[in-house]
Amino acid sequence: MATHAIKKVRKLDERHLTRQRWARVGWVYGTMLALAIFFIGPFYVAYLGSLKDNPLEWPFRYSFAQTQPKNWVAAWRLGLLGAGNPWLGGFAPGASIPFQVSYFLEEGQEPQTPLVTVPTRRAGAGLGAIFDEVQAAQYAQVSEVLELSRRPAVLSGRPGQIVTYGFTLRYPRQEGVSQPVIPRLPLDIEAPRGQQYYAATLEPSRLERRGRVASWDSAAPGFFGYVFRNYVRVFGEARDPNSGASFFLRWTTNTFLVCIAVVLSTLLFASLGGYALARMYLPGKNYLFAFIVFTMTVPSQATFISNYLVLRDLGLLGSLWGMVVWSAVGAGAIFIMKQFFESIPREVEEAALIDGASPVTTFFRIILPMATPALGALTILTFQGMWNEFFKAAVVLSGQQANYTLPLGLSFFRSAYGVAGDWGLMLASAFLSMIPIIILFVVFQRYFVEGVSTSALKG
Repeated sequence: MATHAIKKVRKLDERHLTRQRWARVGWVYGTMLALAIFFIGPFYVAYLGSLKDNPLEWPFRYSFAQTQPKNWVAAWRLGLLGAGNPWLGGFAPGASIPFQVSYFLEEGQEPQTPLVTVPTRRAGAGLGAIFDEVQAAQYAQVSEVLELSRRPAVLSGRPGQIVTYGFTLRYPRQEGVSQPVIPRLPLDIEAPRGQQYYAATLEPSRLERRGRVASWDSAAPGFFGYVFRNYVRVFGEARDPNSGASFFLRWTTNTFLVCIAVVLSTLLFASLGGYALARMYLPGKNYLFAFIVFTMTVPSQATFISNYLVLRDLGLLGSLWGMVVWSAVGAGAIFIMKQFFESIPREVEEAALIDGASPVTTFFRIILPMATPALGALTILTFQGMWNEFFKAAVVLSGQQANYTLPLGLSFFRSAYGVAGDWGLMLASAFLSMIPIIILFVVFQRYFVEGVSTSALKG
C-alpha cells in the first residue's frame, strides 16, 4: 500500500511539474505574441489603410470592398471586358461592359430608374491633377437602364423589396479612325430619393450625397487597379511634368544607385582601415583609433555646413555623387571591421606568410572571406542607413526633383498630396519603400546576427 501511495504521489508531482512547464511556455509564447501584435498591429492597420479609398474613415473597418474576394473576381472580369487587361483594366475601342446595380425600397414605395452617367474626372489630386488625360466621357455610351428583377426583402427590420437594374457601357469602334485606350472608366449612378443602395456588380469606391450617388473611380479597373489602386497610382499618377516619367521609379532607382555605391565604398574602405588598425604596426594608431571613435559621437548636423561648402566647391550639389562622397565611409563601419579582425587568430596570417602569401594576398584571399559575417552586418546597416537618409538628401539634392531619393520624394508626396487629404497614395508609397529593406534583411539575416555577435570579440 505504501509503495502504491508513493507512486501515486510521484505521478501527481510529475503532472504538476508538467503543468508548470506548459504554463511557463504558454506565458512566454503569449508574451511574444502580444508583443508581435503590439508592434506589427499598427503596420497592419496602415497597410489596410493604403488599400482604402478613404484611409481616414471612422470607425476603422478591417473588412471592406478591397478585401472581399467577390470584388477581386468582379474587378478581374470587368478589366478583361473593358480592355482585355484583367490586371490593370481600362476602356478600349469595341468594349461592351454589362453592369448591374440593386436598390432597397421600403414597402409601398414605387421604384424609379436611377440616372447613370460617365463623368469627366481627373485621375486624382496632387501631381495627377496637372496632366491632361483622355476622358472616357468623350467616347463612352450608356445604354438604356432597364429593370431586371424585383424580390421581397427585409433590411434592418424594414420590409420592402430589392430592385435590380442593368445597363451596358460601350466604346463604339470606328473603322479607319485611331481611337485611344482609356486607362479609367469613371461611373456615377444617382438614385431617386427613398431608394437605398444595396449591391452592384462591383462595390463602389464611395457613396456620396448621403448614399444617393454611388461613384466608381473606374468601372473596369482590373484586379490591381481595384485592390491596389493607390499602389498603381504611385507609379502611374506621380510623374515628372517635363518628361512624363514616373517620379517614384526614378527616386527608387536613384536610391538604389546611391545605396549600392555607398555600400561598396564602405565595405572597401572600412575593411582596409579596420584591418590596418587591427593588424598593422602604425605609429600612433591607438590615438587615431580613439579619434575615429570620438567622431562617432559628432552628429552629421554639426558638420553639414562644412560638408555643404566642400560639395559646392566640387560642383556636386544637386548630384547623386554628392550623396556618395558625403557618405562614402563612416567611423562606425571602421570600428565594426577593426573589432572583427581582432577576433581572427594571428596564426592564420602567419601560416599564409609561411606559404609565401603577400599581405595583399593574405587580406583579400584569406582574411576578407573570413569576415563575411561582419561584411553582411555592415551591408545591412549601411544600406538601411542610406535608404532612410533624409537629412543629407535634403542638403545635397534640394530643388532637383528628378534626382531625389525616396525619403526626400516621400516628403514631396506629403506636400503635394497631403493638402488634398490623399493619404492612401502616401501610405502606399511608404509601404513600397519598405520592401527592399525587408528583402535585404531576410537575405542577410544570418550574417547580420553572426556579425553583431562577434564584432566586439577580441582574438
